[in-house]
Amino acid sequence: MAHGCAAFWRHVQVYGIFGANTGVGKTIFSTLLCRNAAKDVKESVWYLKPVSTGPLDEADDRHVQNFAPNAHVQKIFQFDDAVSPHIAAFRRNITDESVLSKLAKQIQDNAQERPGTMLVETAGGVHSPGPGSTSQASLLRPLRLPILFVADWRLGGISTSISSYESLHMRGFDIAGAAIIKDDKYQNHDYLHRFFQERDIPLLKMPMPPEQSTSEDASTMLKYYATAESGTSTDQGDGSNIQAFRDTLKQKHVKRVERLETMASKAYQNIWYPFTQHKTLSEKSLNVIDSASGDYFRTYRHQNDPAGQNPPRNVPLLRSTFDGSASWWTQGLGHGNESLTAAAAYAAGRYGHVMFASGVHEPALSLSERLLEILGNPRLQRIFYSDNGSTAMEVAVKMALKATCRRHNLTENSGAMEIIGLQNSYHGDTIGAMDMSEPSVFNKQVPWYSGRGFWFDSPIVKMRYGKWMVEKPETLRKQLGDHTEHQSLSAVFDLSRDATDEAAQYEKYIKSTLERLTNDEKRTFGALVMEPVVLGAGGMILVDPLFQRTLSKVVRDSSELFSGGRAKLSSDMNELNWNGLPIVADEVFTGLYRLGHPSSSSLIHVQPDISVHAKLLTGGLVPLAATVASESVFEASLSPNKADALLHGHSYTAHPVGCAVANESLKEMTEFDQNGRWDAFKSDWTSSKPLVRELKSAFQDIANNVAPGNTATSSFDLSPTPPIWSVWSAQFVSDLSHASQVDSIWALGSVLSISLKDREGNSSYTSDAAKILQQNLLEDLHGEGWNVHSRVLGNVLYLMTSQTSEEKEVRKWETRVRQALEL
Repeated sequence: MAHGCAAFWRHVQVYGIFGANTGVGKTIFSTLLCRNAAKDVKESVWYLKPVSTGPLDEADDRHVQNFAPNAHVQKIFQFDDAVSPHIAAFRRNITDESVLSKLAKQIQDNAQERPGTMLVETAGGVHSPGPGSTSQASLLRPLRLPILFVADWRLGGISTSISSYESLHMRGFDIAGAAIIKDDKYQNHDYLHRFFQERDIPLLKMPMPPEQSTSEDASTMLKYYATAESGTSTDQGDGSNIQAFRDTLKQKHVKRVERLETMASKAYQNIWYPFTQHKTLSEKSLNVIDSASGDYFRTYRHQNDPAGQNPPRNVPLLRSTFDGSASWWTQGLGHGNESLTAAAAYAAGRYGHVMFASGVHEPALSLSERLLEILGNPRLQRIFYSDNGSTAMEVAVKMALKATCRRHNLTENSGAMEIIGLQNSYHGDTIGAMDMSEPSVFNKQVPWYSGRGFWFDSPIVKMRYGKWMVEKPETLRKQLGDHTEHQSLSAVFDLSRDATDEAAQYEKYIKSTLERLTNDEKRTFGALVMEPVVLGAGGMILVDPLFQRTLSKVVRDSSELFSGGRAKLSSDMNELNWNGLPIVADEVFTGLYRLGHPSSSSLIHVQPDISVHAKLLTGGLVPLAATVASESVFEASLSPNKADALLHGHSYTAHPVGCAVANESLKEMTEFDQNGRWDAFKSDWTSSKPLVRELKSAFQDIANNVAPGNTATSSFDLSPTPPIWSVWSAQFVSDLSHASQVDSIWALGSVLSISLKDREGNSSYTSDAAKILQQNLLEDLHGEGWNVHSRVLGNVLYLMTSQTSEEKEVRKWETRVRQALEL
């Protein structure tokens, strides 16, 4: 769904009117409010009906027009059939998005005129379908109007009213007020008065309206409204005074405005922000987020106003802001995703939280089965749950080091054991995870940091001036050869490169380096730890997949280097057991469809012995992480002695809410992959040149080069390379690579990484080269009513979509980036 309109002004109160069912008095309530609001000659009142069905003389908007003549009555769509909107709109090519966009524009146009009150009355009940069959509660969610809820006064109405209220509440709507027709027989108003009072929601009790015939008795209705408006003004406590009700709504509106205006200053005093130098932080730079929906935040405007002033009266206080960092890489299925919300609510209601040690519950078991199936790695058999990617990586390295010590008879408490990794990799902010990375701005100022490893400098992939290239580190050009150009990004990932001289150079360099480290320097290693394909926090670096695949192969084929010269393969020679060193794949950022596929390891044709997943695991709703291990790694902790177990855990290990949400998240993303939702994106990146014959030949060459009996044969996935594609169009990426400010660029899956030229030649995390582009994206330079939130890593600005982003929205974001770069 498009970003719509952030419909919130200082001088205009806009409300959505929902009913618990049809026939509960929504239009009566709307008319009462319109009549009362129209008494203020300094303000306007608008009544909007997005979709009206049935004969014109019976239409809700006609009733309001007749009995509140001073109201501006508007409707978006009118259908003559007296049926549900989704039936009336059938074959008329009316979409939910067209209803939402037209309604948003009408609201915005009205708000330009003068102060006042605007009422948007829905049809039927909360979940009555709109023209496109979407529930009205879901259809109007992007606007997130404050709700005036009309409860059901009839038999069974208490149940339908509470259920409807909960449906709205669970979708993130604020219920500003409620109303109900008083009925002495069922007395629902008394029961619901207590219900709403406990939730600080004012309840207006309306008198029972007269029965209406087909030809409405206008005089009777006018008397009714006159009586209802007067209420019992001497006793406002019974909730029947319309003016007192509206005054309460006004107070709530003012408080909401005041809260938005002061949130930044209060947060500036109370909160210590992550990855933020507070010395350079200001109140105005804080991003005040009122809500979020789909790919967009709703943010308070003042902090983005160059003059630092509050918005003019006719400008909305909120604006739509594209969540360009996918909320720090977590957002996969859109903010406010109803399926994830429902899964969380169900698990919270069924379990709350239950301890997991020596126990099991359905969400955790189902998730383990689903995750193993999706990853498709026959090595992986065991799942250990934790709460975040950094911790899950510490668990992974604990597993790997123990397995290595057991296999090679090394002392487990030796502090000298290290890992092998890549330069610019980063595995998290906890101290143990920091030790897996080379010294950097993230860790070298932490007193306890002690980098424990050797990190290879690696060739990287980028596009410059429309050409894909693999760039070798300048210090390693002699060992790794010259830079190479490739016809496409798919060609970079092609397995046929394994039979090239380039691969042979990589293998020779890696093998000689490991021999020097182990034989000459006597260093001891316990694991190979890599972020497959992309080094995230280290600078959004796309690593040459051939280098990572070759490094994995050499490590697996070199048991003698890591066992003190005593080559020791797995005791039972099981082809799924690890050899050399356990390979740990940190897929916290890159896994679970971030790069277009369930596992980023599959893109480099490596089957890791331990794989780590978080972020997209729950689609962006709650924290959860999974460390997935092979049976041979698991068996290293088996012993009669409890001290040999993996003594690690969390109070919220495998919390049911997180596991239930993760199940739903993986289910939805898998369905997207299977039902062709991303086909348009994929086709944009598909090469017209057939590669099947070349791939088959390359696979055969690789197979012929593997010695008989070498267990490395099964260490790598020799199936065809999965399609290489991105939601960011190939032409857009090529165009940006020619921009004068751009040093290089790449796109893969939902990620776009733009490296900006730094005049000082600084490409580290401390560079400010990307700040200008970031600010241009934030400022809405063309006044279109929305802007872009983004994050930078030194001279790199990156953007990423969710896995639900629509093609036309992505193309709109591309246009905004072009504008910001003045292309």
